[in-house]
Amino acid sequence: MATNKHATIRYHALDQCFSNPGRKYFINDLLEACNNALYEYNDKSEGIKKRQLYEDITFMESEQGWSIPLERVRDGKKVFYTYSDRKFSINNQTINESEAKQLQETLSILNRFKGMPQFGWMEEMLVRIESVFNIKRNDKPIVGFEQNPYLRGLSYFTELFNAIQYKKVLRVEYQSFKQENSISFTFHPYFLKQYNNRWFLFGYNEEHGLISNLSLDRIISIKEINNQYIENKTVNFEEYFEDVVGVSVFSDTQAKKIILKVDIDLWPYIKTKPLHGSQRLINVNEKFVTLELELQLNYELESLILSFGEKIEVIEPQELRRYIKNRIKQLNEKYF
Repeated sequence: MATNKHATIRYHALDQCFSNPGRKYFINDLLEACNNALYEYNDKSEGIKKRQLYEDITFMESEQGWSIPLERVRDGKKVFYTYSDRKFSINNQTINESEAKQLQETLSILNRFKGMPQFGWMEEMLVRIESVFNIKRNDKPIVGFEQNPYLRGLSYFTELFNAIQYKKVLRVEYQSFKQENSISFTFHPYFLKQYNNRWFLFGYNEEHGLISNLSLDRIISIKEINNQYIENKTVNFEEYFEDVVGVSVFSDTQAKKIILKVDIDLWPYIKTKPLHGSQRLINVNEKFVTLELELQLNYELESLILSFGEKIEVIEPQELRRYIKNRIKQLNEKYF
């Protein structure tokens, strides 16, 4: 039986019942205890039935579970459940085989991220899990992630990750594609974000006095310095990117209503993979659909629209329509 968050809640509720010597827990009592625990976690939970309860108990008794020492004691015409070993609790046990397999799968997936924070410890963890639970590893990858192991700047990831976590100030040497020479500045790192197979570092730039982003592949060097770290008290990065496609965020710019006309044969792809969370369907006919989005205008948005070629037309705003038109004109001049 595959464990999940709700199952784990039920297992621990049952464990508390089985280890309580001061009360007799009959099957209806166990069911009530499980459902109360589920309701406490989520008040919209519909609870479970007795069939699921019996399956949970069977799993807890199995080797894949915790091999719990459960005793069924007859009391009149009914039976109550209790641990034969009063000191036993699943909280005192090592992870079970099912949990070990799930952990192994998770670590195996994370271990595929080359260049990320030093994941060497995962290999040691996998070996220990395999040894304890005699689990055979599947060395052939079964999940493929879009990533570029040859991307410049990935070697800085661990140091930047730790600088954010431990609130360290950095002296950064950086050279954008538009600069002939590199520049150095003091940077207080706050957040790492991946977009279009590149990594970007967001933080406070002391020289500019504002939040800015750095592409890791344009960083020449970083050095930790002893300056006082300036805490991030202005930006909630969970909301920071809500109104944009990509990583170019303009703090002084409002999101605009964008109307797109999408060819009907492209619509199934846009419907199942929306261009943005704000996407809203306005109209559908035999030839095209009309969509509305609310976004800041930036280069990433233009590139996203152009990636669909002739299948998408910008109707509004006129500003964005002109940008797209000019880029199409320049593209046309290169080929004709």
